[in-house]
Amino acid sequence: MKNWIETYQLENGDFDISDVNKELVSQIPSAIQMGKVYQRLIVDTALWNENYVDEIYRVYNSDICDIIDNYNCSAYYEPSYIIARAYQKGGF
Repeated sequence: MKNWIETYQLENGDFDISDVNKELVSQIPSAIQMGKVYQRLIVDTALWNENYVDEIYRVYNSDICDIIDNYNCSAYYEPSYIIARAYQKGGF
């Protein structure tokens, strides 16, 4: 684990998933639900010459994560092909 942290220069962030508009969001998705969203995005956008760790790193460092992780919008529960297409095009 420490090797990954050093290799990919990972740092703790300060993103607060509970900072949502309560009128728009009645329930914050669970870590499992969001893990599935990201797993599908990683698999759907995989490159033939890329290992899984690099795929994870590429997706999680994409600007689209800011949109997916914004629970005030609907991006996180869009069908996986819509999310993958948005990733490929650079946004929703």
